[in-house]
Amino acid sequence: MARADKAAAVADLAENFREANGAVLTDYRGLTVKQLQELRRSLGDTVSYAVAKNTLTKIAAKEAGVDLDESLLTGPTAIAFINGDPVDAAKSLRDFAKANAPLIIKGGFLDGKSLGADEINKLADLESREVLLAKLAGAMKGSLQNAVSLFNAPLAQTARLVAALEAKKAEESPAEASSDVTDEAPAASDDTPAADDAPSADATPEETSTEG
Repeated sequence: MARADKAAAVADLAENFREANGAVLTDYRGLTVKQLQELRRSLGDTVSYAVAKNTLTKIAAKEAGVDLDESLLTGPTAIAFINGDPVDAAKSLRDFAKANAPLIIKGGFLDGKSLGADEINKLADLESREVLLAKLAGAMKGSLQNAVSLFNAPLAQTARLVAALEAKKAEESPAEASSDVTDEAPAASDDTPAADDAPSADATPEETSTEG
């Protein structure tokens, strides 16, 4: 590859690294052209899947400020750059790898955090962003303003809020928990926060192509 072509390839990869909220590196040896096409279709419009040279990937990641585990850059590499829900992308990759043994998930990163193959498989076991948002919206007890704000919240932030609400519910007394299913909501006391005081997206301290 000519120097100018390498520079252009590095620039494209670096831009993908900067724009994506995560990426998964895979070994695609043994996949046919037809299988690669099927994989790209299964990943949808919010994930771009590109074959990349390891040396150029290493340079591009460094230029983009991504702390990429260099041990992942062995053998043929194709990268899934994620611009949507990382859970959906992880599920698609895991399911495709199960049905097509040649595809191997090496690892990757999400929101700047390095992930191993096992962690990506665990990510695939989580509920999707839409399911989490639906649960959270119900738990907000009609607080429309907070619910609307959360529809734009990152997955990790939403998951933390869901966990916080579940923990709060577990701490309630049996009498308080049973009152949630009555037609009339109990009056708020000084010790019990009102529904509108539930944590909002703004209160969370941390918020977080090549060919497609």
